Amino acid sequence: MTTTGGTAPDRAYHPPQGTAARPAGAARGRAPVLPGLVPAQGRARRPAAAILSGAGAKAGAGAGLPPAGRAAVTELRLSAFGPHRGTVLPLGAVTLLRGPSGSGKTTALRAYEALALLASGAGLAEALPAAADLIPERARPDAQGRRGLRIGCTVDGPAGPVALDLAVQVEPALRIAGERLTGHGRTLLATALRDPGRGTVHAEWHTGGNALVTRAPFPDDLLGTALLPLRVAGRTPGQRRVLSAAEQVVVGLRSVFPCDPRPAAMREPVPVGAGRLHGDCRNLAEVLHRTATECPRRHARLAEFAAAGCAGPVTALGLRETAHGTLVHAVLERAARGPAPATPLGRLGDGELRYLALGLVLLTGPAVLTVDPVDEVPQALQALTVLADGLDRALDTRQTRALLALAGEICGTGHMRLVATAGESAGGGWIPEGAGESTAEHVPEGAGVTVVDLGRDRT
Repeated sequence: MTTTGGTAPDRAYHPPQGTAARPAGAARGRAPVLPGLVPAQGRARRPAAAILSGAGAKAGAGAGLPPAGRAAVTELRLSAFGPHRGTVLPLGAVTLLRGPSGSGKTTALRAYEALALLASGAGLAEALPAAADLIPERARPDAQGRRGLRIGCTVDGPAGPVALDLAVQVEPALRIAGERLTGHGRTLLATALRDPGRGTVHAEWHTGGNALVTRAPFPDDLLGTALLPLRVAGRTPGQRRVLSAAEQVVVGLRSVFPCDPRPAAMREPVPVGAGRLHGDCRNLAEVLHRTATECPRRHARLAEFAAAGCAGPVTALGLRETAHGTLVHAVLERAARGPAPATPLGRLGDGELRYLALGLVLLTGPAVLTVDPVDEVPQALQALTVLADGLDRALDTRQTRALLALAGEICGTGHMRLVATAGESAGGGWIPEGAGESTAEHVPEGAGVTVVDLGRDRT
């Protein structure tokens, strides 16, 4: 078992010779103060984390790295975001953020989703619609009355680890104050807000050749890293290095599916069609109808999963269409029960419905989910990340164990990753308090789960 804990300082910014100068006030060995942003208060910390593995699973420092050829986010940095100050979250193939209410679990998922939206080309207002609520409470405005946020991530892949760090000014106006893209110890892109009266930031990126850097204005509401493939020709080795790093970050961040099943919306019959599953899983029956006709093997596997976590005997997942064939609802087929051999999903409890919905998400993939993968990149080189808030909500220990076992199996192939939150107890006996070497027996067989405890080392 590999554990990490204690504190870790924010990454220092040292531009190589000939690139953008170090920001004013940033001494060697310290993180820079980007324009328009109040530094995070309190010490940087790396919450207690452990990779919990069942028998036969491989545990180690590289357990969270994506397979060769794929890009994936392996670290999330919340330097100043909501309740977080300098928080560093390691992310594995299956990551569980646990802790008490108010420890910032859901906020961490919001930061990940915001970065994903920005990498997809969304504007700052769309990615952070309630940014004012995420300013750290103790953040004080500077002389110009400016306050903001700081978030970042590391994306591992063919180009090696690439770090993206973003400073967002929220007050008095929402805009990007600074962005930094680094790889192999070199600053590949740096932007800064120099003229508050303009809607642009000053951008400099590594070029190589006769000109060491290229300078141009970028919009102050869009992620500069996502714009680089449109601005860099790729003629020199330096330009190609910048392109590969930027594309890796965009591919690693972009394919994200936020999922929070709402049982109340899943009980009624839905129109028949070949639609894709929504984040709240309100069209669960429609997608089950699609899997039954398009992918019988996955549908049968889901039926086995239902039998492992639903009450009573389950022999199959059946579907019932209305007399006119316009609506469909799903049922659990039971062993012979006389006049009632099937149970409509609408009669199931909240926990059973959430369990089935999350299992369907893991067993299907981007072709059946409402996600927007990068069309220019083959699916074999992409990894879909599922963000699940409250994974253990309404689930019992048996259902949580079965869900994590399935997640470990599916995510172990490398084409899918899961970042989820859970309560402080995290489902009971399967991950006890004070996780240590002896906890392998509590984890589902063959599962590898990175558990990050946000309830410890609070500042």
